[in-house]
Amino acid sequence: MLSKPIQDALNKQVQMEAESSQAYLAMASWSEIQPGLQGVTDFFYQQSDEERSHMLKLIRFINERGGFALTPALEQPIVTFKSIKNVFDEFLKHELKVSSSINELVHLSLTEKDYATHNFLQWYVNEQMEEERVARTLTDKLQLVGDDKGGLYLFDRDIMNFRGAEGKKSQ
Repeated sequence: MLSKPIQDALNKQVQMEAESSQAYLAMASWSEIQPGLQGVTDFFYQQSDEERSHMLKLIRFINERGGFALTPALEQPIVTFKSIKNVFDEFLKHELKVSSSINELVHLSLTEKDYATHNFLQWYVNEQMEEERVARTLTDKLQLVGDDKGGLYLFDRDIMNFRGAEGKKSQ
């Protein structure tokens, strides 16, 4: 059985994952109407789906452990961006925020001596290390590209291969 503080914190993480899914869906939609960014568009649609699966995994865990998972109300995410670089800066910023939230959850699970939740959260810790690495690497690549249209073309073309080539784990 989950304690009230653990259940509340896990439900907060459900909301964080839902917000991530919505934010990346907004990034995909914005990218889709920009000329020549089909790779970036597909990348963010995939990210959105992945974050939704992370949310569902949490919901199932909460309910299986005798808690009650809440479906969160969501605020409108940022829907327009100044540039593709701005999109990826926001992506990195968001992943860092998610990592911080996961770390707080891990700390709480140890404080509460809820070792089942602690064990469950290790998957999220590893996933966030990977997500941060991907976000940092892509942000760094865009920094190198700068305003070079040829570089942006290559970035967009290669972004989907980047995840596979870098050993991105599946959910």
